Amino acid sequence: MKILIVDDEKSIRFALKDIIEFEGHEVALAADGKEGLEMALANNYDVIFSDIKMPVMDGVELLEKLVENGVEAAVVMISGHGSIDTAVDCIKKGAFDFIQKPLDLNRILITLKNATDKTSLVKETKILKKKVEKVAGIPQIVGESPAIVKIKEMIERVAPTDARVLVTGSNGTGKELVARWLHEKSNRKSMPFVEVNCAAIPGELIESELFGHVKGSFTGAVKDHKGKFEQADGGTLFLDEIGDMSLSAQAKVLRVLQENKLSRVGSDKDINVKVRVVAATNKNLLEEIAKGNFREDLYHRLSVIVIHVPSLADRKEDIPLLVNHFIEQICAETGMPARSIDADAVAELQKHAWTGNIRELRNVTERLLILGNQTITKEDVQMYASPLFR
Repeated sequence: MKILIVDDEKSIRFALKDIIEFEGHEVALAADGKEGLEMALANNYDVIFSDIKMPVMDGVELLEKLVENGVEAAVVMISGHGSIDTAVDCIKKGAFDFIQKPLDLNRILITLKNATDKTSLVKETKILKKKVEKVAGIPQIVGESPAIVKIKEMIERVAPTDARVLVTGSNGTGKELVARWLHEKSNRKSMPFVEVNCAAIPGELIESELFGHVKGSFTGAVKDHKGKFEQADGGTLFLDEIGDMSLSAQAKVLRVLQENKLSRVGSDKDINVKVRVVAATNKNLLEEIAKGNFREDLYHRLSVIVIHVPSLADRKEDIPLLVNHFIEQICAETGMPARSIDADAVAELQKHAWTGNIRELRNVTERLLILGNQTITKEDVQMYASPLFR
């Protein structure tokens, strides 16, 4: 375990250090609250012992800063002038325990054991939570804005049904995430979730990709191929960017939706499929219908339920939650020490246009973690939020 001792009295610091190192722990020392805060933000300590009365920054202010910045170490407060009121106040502010000077060896060892046990339990819980999330493989939909709350409510109501859903919104807003949660909360969640990016597949290959083909049906068809509809049988097929699908492919998709059967390219044999289709687009399909680029009958088949995912510019109140979520996620993925962002920096991020939406915000957050200060500041945002660095 990594332990930090913060005390302006050198004799106390080294006495505690000797005791704790004898128990097999790694110990670091800080002479005041300011130094202690900097060290705590830069390192993942398991337990922090802090004196209350110190110059520069006292222990109570240090405790408040640690809690404010999400430091998860168990904080044990030490005081030579303590009272019951002081102890209660520290516990209310987030301290794990309170010890009075002169320090009692047995009390220190008992408190240290309890604190390290608590920290171990927190770590194990986080590991278990990450394993569960990894199994599910689906990030949470982060946000508390009215628009996001409405989306979450619609997912809860619509997911258990077999209704087809059309998810609309700009690139980078999280349309795929909505589709995945519709599947995860449905009765089909144990069956496949198959994604097709209609914009990324050449027009001459889209029908083979969706419906499959038989051996010899065209040059390069060296064996039978099962299409995405068959792969998703019993589950969910996510047709991303369906507004870019060719009209001929649209006609065949319409047939599958109407009859629940398809035929592979080069075959006249019908194959029955039972698939829930969730489609997504960044285009206005009604305008595409008027231009002759999209079939109106297919639109009505797909849009039983329409869920619109707002741009980040329309939900800027979610930026603080999103940024902190990305900081935690990126630090965990890359092994970076825990980091934080101050309120002025978040306010500065909320002024940004965010044409790239959630995807852009995550990229900027990662850039700030790499190039910014230990606590990301307004100046860091002004310097690095633009990919062209001012």
